[in-house]
Amino acid sequence: MSTSNTSSIDVDHLRSWIGREEVASDVISVDLVRKFNATLDLATDMPVIGDVAPLMVNYCLAQPAAPTSAVGRDGHPQRGGFLPPVPLARRMWAGSSLTFHGDLHVGDEVRRVSRIADVAVKEGRSGMLCFVTVEHKLHVAGKLAIEEQQNIVYREDAKASDATNPTAPAEAAPVGAHSRPMQLSTPLLFRYSALTFNGHRIHYDRRYAVEVEHYPGLVVHGPLQATLLLYFARELKGSAPRQFTFRGLSPLFDDDRIHLHATEEEGRMKLWTARENGPVGISAEAVW
Repeated sequence: MSTSNTSSIDVDHLRSWIGREEVASDVISVDLVRKFNATLDLATDMPVIGDVAPLMVNYCLAQPAAPTSAVGRDGHPQRGGFLPPVPLARRMWAGSSLTFHGDLHVGDEVRRVSRIADVAVKEGRSGMLCFVTVEHKLHVAGKLAIEEQQNIVYREDAKASDATNPTAPAEAAPVGAHSRPMQLSTPLLFRYSALTFNGHRIHYDRRYAVEVEHYPGLVVHGPLQATLLLYFARELKGSAPRQFTFRGLSPLFDDDRIHLHATEEEGRMKLWTARENGPVGISAEAVW
């Protein structure tokens, strides 16, 4: 890692955030579950208090709610606070590892304790990267329901040349033993952003995504892809997994026709998303 590239980042200062905690609470309301199910074309019955809540609804709970005046250029809250003030322009959800200890239910009050577990700066092919690892523990009535290790990556600002310079085509993703086509849509991305109170403009502001971050279209949320894969795994296996891990490998866009893929290997299931003739988008693994 070159000194010139890291001179603008005070790594020791960022690492001083390790150990910081944030506590937040929220209720899994009937209205939230109704909208979550509608967004993902799940159950159409009106949920009632006591029903088992849909998988991954935890990503809709107690999200940071910074005032609009405190939102940065990209739509995220301005840097600092619970997360360290990483001075790199782009922030993405790199992946997560979740352990489900029990079901959440409609009407539950969920208490989430989040802790900064690690901060690391590295040099990647596209420039400097900063990885922030956050541990989340979700409790209901004092009982642990979900544990998660979330990895966030910060990257340098995109350049216009990134979109125009030709690069070697990525290897096309394999076809799984199970495969399902799915057409993405702009309303799906917008509704998922609203459900998760995610202001990141790459998911709903096409002009920003194309002209500022130089993507070819709106970027599909990593957690949204992971949610689709988790439901695919549950359908194939007949029950929800105990552990689920996912990692982002390449972006997918709102006008892509994608496939959900799955293959069982030694008691676990490998899953991935990919656009037609494209590379793997999200790679995941489910364990029962």
